[in-house]
Amino acid sequence: MLWGGSYYIYGGRQVILPERLTERDSTKIALPYGVDGAVVPVQKFRDVQKLYAAMTDGKMEYALYGAENQTKIHYAMAVKNNLYDALEYAGQVEEAAKSHRREMKRKKEQGETSAKEDRKIPDSDEFLSGFWVEGRLIPSITVTIYFGSEEWCGPLSLFDMMDVQEPDVLACMDNYHVRLIAPAQMSDEEIMKFQSSLREVMLFIKYSKDSENLSRILETNAKRFSEVERRAADVIEAITNAGIKYEESEEVVNVCQVIQEMRKESEQKKAQEVAGNLYRMGLDIEKIAQAVGYAVETVKGWIGIDGSVS
Repeated sequence: MLWGGSYYIYGGRQVILPERLTERDSTKIALPYGVDGAVVPVQKFRDVQKLYAAMTDGKMEYALYGAENQTKIHYAMAVKNNLYDALEYAGQVEEAAKSHRREMKRKKEQGETSAKEDRKIPDSDEFLSGFWVEGRLIPSITVTIYFGSEEWCGPLSLFDMMDVQEPDVLACMDNYHVRLIAPAQMSDEEIMKFQSSLREVMLFIKYSKDSENLSRILETNAKRFSEVERRAADVIEAITNAGIKYEESEEVVNVCQVIQEMRKESEQKKAQEVAGNLYRMGLDIEKIAQAVGYAVETVKGWIGIDGSVS
């Protein structure tokens, strides 16, 4: 899974264990109040959402981690993520209300509550809200991952999207911050804190338009780039158009080898073009081969046995 929860929340420490993550339905449906009490359904789709369960101080605690993957800068990301988190909390309240209604219906069908049952009877306020006073929500944390080589120049909070300077007005408002991961705005040391293939994806994207530094990164991290998960290699290819190819049966991709082969092909293509130009200028085959650094027979193959440039 390509996401950056461990990095953003815990600074790269492997606190969030994969085996404790459970896939959640990324579809969110809310029913906000419309005009004159009309109810209008709103449906939103999240890219990734996982439920995390961990034992803390002898007590099971839960958190929801969501990831929004962006290949383009979204200038209203603060509103988008704020809506997702709000829909998540609204859904939890609605689910709690449904659960309480089912329980009350069961009690009613079975008669009076027995003395052994410790389940409470809601007061009028709890009944109307559908949420008990001791009820608790599961926190929702959304991280935005920007798969672009440029710096993110969009707003990073609700306040950034507003032109409000009055302190008294701002004091009455709640801000919402975009929790952003963007390779161009991260140091190599920060990117190296990622525990998943997102590390290689971010490094490659960061230097995708800088061939010299990309070569340095590939060489420095040769072992990891020689064992890149296929899904991560697909992301790199989709974002950078690097020309990464592999067999369908491959589960991991040697990106270093692929890049080396691509560069070799590119260098050979340039040499072939130079050889053709020199041949048309009347230079003999031996000197052409010496100039481009390839064997005479190879250059002859490029030129063609009949003497015509291919």
